[in-house]
Amino acid sequence: MLKTVRLKQGETKGAVMLLGGFDGLHIGHRRLVSHALSYSLPVGAMTIVGGKERGNLFTFLEREEIFRAAGVDFLFELPFEEIKSLTPQEFLSLLEREFFPRGYVCGEDFRFGKGALGNAQTLKEHTQVRVDCLPLVETDGQKVSATAVKNLLCLGETEKANALLGEPFFLIGKVEKDRQVGRRIGFPTANIPYPIGKYPLKEGVYETRVTVDGKEYRCITNFGARPTFEDEKVVTETYLDGFSGDLYGRELKVEFLRYLRPVQKFATADDLKAQLTKDIKRVRDHD
Repeated sequence: MLKTVRLKQGETKGAVMLLGGFDGLHIGHRRLVSHALSYSLPVGAMTIVGGKERGNLFTFLEREEIFRAAGVDFLFELPFEEIKSLTPQEFLSLLEREFFPRGYVCGEDFRFGKGALGNAQTLKEHTQVRVDCLPLVETDGQKVSATAVKNLLCLGETEKANALLGEPFFLIGKVEKDRQVGRRIGFPTANIPYPIGKYPLKEGVYETRVTVDGKEYRCITNFGARPTFEDEKVVTETYLDGFSGDLYGRELKVEFLRYLRPVQKFATADDLKAQLTKDIKRVRDHD
């Protein structure tokens, strides 16, 4: 049931355990991570797979990158379907049997066990180790949460979502060969399937950023259908301004910086090219 992924070399037993859903890290989560790191012990972060309506903010592969960059030593992955029936005591027994933790860190809204009956007080009553429960982080009087980030992404409010995340929302995937229509109109694109199970942002054209071989490129990304060519399949295609070369099969990280406009149907390919020229000029000019 429980899968452990090491992000660094080292021991997973005797660690500080970060408890929560953690389908990514927002600024409230980052506060929890910083607190856990202050123990000067290995830090393990819990992440739940499944059970999220419309998917997780980030895939497990993407979460690995996020938590590694934050300084976490390992992730322990718990499938929602397999833990939802555990009592709070059974859940804690599972963690203590696997990791022999020396401390727990969670937010004050953390709930666990069947019926979400367990909370920070339950933790303190059923463990012999230190439990630190931190107050929630708020912005403009609202709790910072993954749900708040998702709501903003649905509206195309990418910059506000990124402010809550503490970094740009992104996807990681391999470039696939497509119909090469963009190449024929002077805008070759890197086409990456949107990961299955990843929460979808609002369809549209975005200013994005991609780094290839250490060089950062300003980009425009279409997330959605391609109505000009009568293609209703939702795709993620990115034009890297100034890049020349072959990206097929390469794994790229596409960071979404701001929403530019909705997906549109153009009368001709030339009309689409004219609009893409305007889009990339906005990105170059920071307009």
